[in-house]
Amino acid sequence: MDSITQVYKRVFINDIDSFVSKCIAKLLSKNTLEADGTVWPHNYRVVGTTSSDSEEHRPYLVEAYIRPKREKILQKLMECDIIIYNITQHPDQVEEARWAVTALHDKKSNFQQTKMFILISTVMTWACSEPINSEEVELPFTDEDFRRRKAHPNFKKHLELEKMVAKMGKTDRMLFSTYVVVSGLQYGMGEQAFHLFFKMSWLGQENEIPVFGDGTNIVPTIHVSDLASVIKKIIEHQPKPYYLVAVDYSNNTMEDIVKTIACALGLGKIRRKPFEEAFLKQDLSIMDIDLLQVNLCMEGGHLKELFCVQWLCEFGLVENIELVVEEYRQNRGLLPIRMCVLGPPAVGKSRVCMQICDHYKLHHIRLNETISETISNLEYFVRNTLSDAENEDSTSAIEAQDLLNFFKDHIEQNGGFLDDQVLVKVMMDKLMSNPCKNQGFVLDGFPKTYEQAKELFHVEDHESEEKSYLISYCNKKILPEFVICLDASDSFLKDQVINLSEKLVQEKKYEQEHFLQVLAKYREKIMEEESIINYFEDLDIHPILIEITSLNTPDSQLLMHSICERVGKPRNYGESNQKVQEEVMMLTESVKKADKEQKEMEEAKQRSAHWEMWTKTLEEKRQWEVQQLEVLSIPMKTYLTEHIITTVSQGLVACGSAWPEDPLDFLAEYLIKNHP
Repeated sequence: MDSITQVYKRVFINDIDSFVSKCIAKLLSKNTLEADGTVWPHNYRVVGTTSSDSEEHRPYLVEAYIRPKREKILQKLMECDIIIYNITQHPDQVEEARWAVTALHDKKSNFQQTKMFILISTVMTWACSEPINSEEVELPFTDEDFRRRKAHPNFKKHLELEKMVAKMGKTDRMLFSTYVVVSGLQYGMGEQAFHLFFKMSWLGQENEIPVFGDGTNIVPTIHVSDLASVIKKIIEHQPKPYYLVAVDYSNNTMEDIVKTIACALGLGKIRRKPFEEAFLKQDLSIMDIDLLQVNLCMEGGHLKELFCVQWLCEFGLVENIELVVEEYRQNRGLLPIRMCVLGPPAVGKSRVCMQICDHYKLHHIRLNETISETISNLEYFVRNTLSDAENEDSTSAIEAQDLLNFFKDHIEQNGGFLDDQVLVKVMMDKLMSNPCKNQGFVLDGFPKTYEQAKELFHVEDHESEEKSYLISYCNKKILPEFVICLDASDSFLKDQVINLSEKLVQEKKYEQEHFLQVLAKYREKIMEEESIINYFEDLDIHPILIEITSLNTPDSQLLMHSICERVGKPRNYGESNQKVQEEVMMLTESVKKADKEQKEMEEAKQRSAHWEMWTKTLEEKRQWEVQQLEVLSIPMKTYLTEHIITTVSQGLVACGSAWPEDPLDFLAEYLIKNHP
């Protein structure tokens, strides 16, 4: 093998970041594992186009061409041995595929080696086909019936392209061969057409998942990995038939598919709704809505006859729902966060749990609430099932009634409490529910003891000194990933209880004597060799120890910050696009308002500074004018003082002494007589 130079084939795939194209690229880039265990290195070098500017790491890709012009695309196509065009997702790719196959056909005389063109089309080009036999409507279509196919009105261009690709491959198949692969609705690896139903079931915000229309339409499907395997088989074997139907061996109806998804991820309830309501769903494109209406029974005859396909989901989505759900969670990063918050009474566990649940969108699991919820659900089930004598679940209702009676009798006999075995069963059922498996949970102060933890998190009771052996028997579906252990001084905890209202004290049973007993019991249990903390330590789950000294808002924010640093980012859908846009708009408006207020403040400051400067300038100018007037008046003052003021002053004194009838005439005569 080392002495032989490996020959690589260059493969071009359009729109490499799309659902189907990415899966095909990944499969072609993998090493091949034969049935006998032999591993063969992959011999494909994948390139492709993308419309994304992000520098995403694509280990399965040699080159990515970002929004290239057609001249560059053609240049790259001429360098490739295999060209794959997927037109199942974006209608705009139909025109590009038409151009590409035409351009390659026109330049086939310049080919230096054989080229293969594979068009991945959709079953919607068969959507309006007449039944093969009017008496047997459900008789499946096969590859051999492709000449009688009729397309859905919105997919006529897809049908025209299929015919064009098939025709161009007949000219010189030794130089330029073409294949048309008609794919069923793809599922798996994170979902595409069925994503809305997965998302609604996972979120659990609606009790009933909609089935648009009557739900009786048969939907031809194929797992996207199986579709990729079919494409690889065509490349390897180059079969004589050029038109192949790629569907699995299921004949599931739309209702079957939605019901299965709802049971696997949600509450299992569905409701038929008018198909027009599908147009109100923002997550569904027009193409998606058309796909969900298809009603076709199809078989891939050539797949069975020509290839030995290593099927991942040979019998469809419904039969392989557990695998498909796990792929959905892994590919979309929708992994549950499982946490447990422990600590002494009155330390603030519930408050921390609520903050964590609010940030990570998790389910807050409290023991008392879970018990009440379990009893309420049993009562509701019994009441609504036994009222219908013909109900198929009447046996289950009787069993539920017996369980309900057991709970009530047990609580009454034990003074309002349940023993550990019953508590663990109730909590385990809650943690194994779909909402907790989807988003995750925060256990609030439970389990309290080593024994409760062992009962709750172990699949079976097994004693072993080996830690690795212990882990192998843990129920990893509900075992917490993170354990937070809060603690505080006894004086702090007593102060917290003293400051509680009388109502809260009664609700939490924090009467002084009882509280001190519970606190002492907690301190005693935590110091034991088989403590709840040591249980998690034995499983290599190291608790996050946090000392509480204050419940003020700044301290709570710091506490949440330290928790988030350890736990990481949320693993969910986050906010919807509409909500994000609304928040962005609100943020933009608040920024604009703040900028406006800041600008007004700056303008006011500028006006104030300008006014002060103007006032100061006027004052300085007035003082300067006064000084100038004083300087100019000095000669006049001197002159008047020397020649006039003395004589006039004496005249005025004399006038004041004489009190004449005409003071002005008296003053005039005085000045004439006493002129110097």
